[in-house]
Amino acid sequence: MMSRSAKVAAVFALLLQSALALGAAAEEAPNIVVIVADDLGWNDVGYHGSPIRTPRLDALAREGVELDRFYVCPICTPTRAGLMTGRYPHRFGMRNTVMAPWRDYGIPADEACLPELLAAAGYERRACVGKWHLGHARRAHHPLSRGFTSFYGHYNGAIDYFTHLREGELDWHRGFESSRDEGYTTTLLADEAVRFIEASDGAAPFLLYLPFNAPHAPLQAEPDALEAYGFEEGQKRLPHRGEYGRRGRGATKRATFSAMVTALDTAIGRVLDSLEERGLADNTLVWVFSDNGGEVQLGGNNKPLRGAKHTVWEGGVRVPAIVRWPAKFEGGRRSTELAAYVDVLPTLLAAAKTDDSTSHQPFDGVDLLPMLTGQAAAPDRTIYLGQNAIVSQEWKLKDGKLFDLTDDPNETTNIADEHPKVAAELCEALKRYEALASKERMPGYAEGREGFVAPKDWAIER
Repeated sequence: MMSRSAKVAAVFALLLQSALALGAAAEEAPNIVVIVADDLGWNDVGYHGSPIRTPRLDALAREGVELDRFYVCPICTPTRAGLMTGRYPHRFGMRNTVMAPWRDYGIPADEACLPELLAAAGYERRACVGKWHLGHARRAHHPLSRGFTSFYGHYNGAIDYFTHLREGELDWHRGFESSRDEGYTTTLLADEAVRFIEASDGAAPFLLYLPFNAPHAPLQAEPDALEAYGFEEGQKRLPHRGEYGRRGRGATKRATFSAMVTALDTAIGRVLDSLEERGLADNTLVWVFSDNGGEVQLGGNNKPLRGAKHTVWEGGVRVPAIVRWPAKFEGGRRSTELAAYVDVLPTLLAAAKTDDSTSHQPFDGVDLLPMLTGQAAAPDRTIYLGQNAIVSQEWKLKDGKLFDLTDDPNETTNIADEHPKVAAELCEALKRYEALASKERMPGYAEGREGFVAPKDWAIER
């Protein structure tokens, strides 16, 4: 029989072995999973008090670090461009509008993208699964030309969730080729993400970029999801024009939108479960956030924040965001420190232990790992929001009006006259940011629309 002292020694050895294993995992470059929701508003997740059911995101918020002051652009293409480059998108003309179907534009070749930089850090498998929306007219703009080793999803925004059509043509692809997979897009993207994770051999870390099109319009959900929010067959459905967006509409915008969000939550849960089942969860950095605030006219809700998508009020640019990496930092926390979409790339590069500054332009974002690990506070800085607006830890300047976000997070009272020095300093900072704008920029959304005919199956021929 083992003596008491021997048992104690054995337990101590086991604890030490576990601690060493955890330390070793923390020193390894992590797998990286970046999940972007499309038009998910502040009050569209359960952990913010929404009646929409998001149990997997709620659990993730408890397990990871909830980023309570995470800022993005007020529309999707600029946020995605800044995520891919770590730089403000007006530096290369991609801030003020989204990538229209009839647009021939993309991230410039001299801007290094996230998967290109991670490739140099030993990330051999780098998948983009979902909505690209950063250029589709030329092969040079395609995800496979910007560092990803595989792509499955769609080029444009606002595709039909069931037919996968945009502008009357099939926009669903595997690599450069059209895919005729049938099904609801949220489910198909989760299927592909799970396949990618299951194919991991553990020999090298991977990158999975998973930008869902949900819950962006058109408002479409599957029957079971609609039923869960009170829809019954025979009820009058939301009106529609033609066949685009017809299938999967419920009785109200909010109920249909809610069903779409819960389906998104389920899909994210499947990805998290796959990581757990493969034994990859501890050393996988998972980052989830929305590309902009909710579109109120299409079912989204940003209360109590002011504003919505397309605006730089808090409701348009402050979004739900969670980051989890169990091997590196403790979860169960809510950070109120300033963070932004341009911070994602430099933070991921730091996690991958690569600091090669010769292969890319200077970043506008910062490495948030010291803040996430508790080693240091986030740097004192400002974040440029566009539309004549800038935000700091305490203040928000918009159109010359100053708001104290500590005491007035809903931006109700202009106090510029009470704090002229602060207002003047932020005005000067705003000018410096705006001076970075490229002379070349994407045209307005509607320009080029007249007479446009989508290519067959959105094939890229050049």
